[in-house]
Amino acid sequence: MQRIRVDENVSFQLLNEAVRRSPEGEILLDGCVGQRYIAAGLSGKHIVINGVPGNALGAYLNGCDIEVFGNAQDATGDTMNLGEIVIHGNAGDATGYAMRGGKIYIQGNTGYRTGIHMKAYRDQKPVIVAGGRAGSFLGEYQAGGIIVLLGLHTDGLPIIGNFCGSGMHGGVMYLRCKDLPHGVPEQISVEKKRGTDIPEIKEIVKDYCGKFDLDADALLDADFCILTPNTANPYQRMYTNN
Repeated sequence: MQRIRVDENVSFQLLNEAVRRSPEGEILLDGCVGQRYIAAGLSGKHIVINGVPGNALGAYLNGCDIEVFGNAQDATGDTMNLGEIVIHGNAGDATGYAMRGGKIYIQGNTGYRTGIHMKAYRDQKPVIVAGGRAGSFLGEYQAGGIIVLLGLHTDGLPIIGNFCGSGMHGGVMYLRCKDLPHGVPEQISVEKKRGTDIPEIKEIVKDYCGKFDLDADALLDADFCILTPNTANPYQRMYTNN
């Protein structure tokens, strides 16, 4: 593994160039302080980050695995195609923006507009899992993929903010909570099941728990609210004249 000590004054351009030119398949970036676009468009490397990477970590990611020991800022995984991003902390706003594939696992909470414009194509089904809660506009305009919130670090706050699923027309959200907070639009269908009765999330939750040393069976033995687009009352009616 190549270790790159990140000077606080180094520009994101120089840091990214060093990562791209490295002949090593495994890279440790030690002491990140907000450098943007780390690993943008990369494939075939495993990158470990100590510190706080800046916006657009893993943008257009095409097969890298990234592990962050710290928080991540906004737009993590922007339009990523393939790979995995694991964050041992919280994530900022617009996490997984227009994400098309791969996985983002967040130990803590995630900000506003997580999963906005997520989409799926054939066997490409993106996944976002957060251990805590999400800010407002979760899954805004979601067109595909899977979002899971486990509700572990909510500090007494609702598991979601306002306007969850606004414009959602595909994909699914699984929220680990007994009662869904108010304010979910009527264009969203809500179903409740035990996690043990939802085959789609069993392996996802087990994989997530393996990253953070959690008990998957205990987490799945709980109620989940399942959010999908309401085909009987779609958002299309809000934007067209009858």
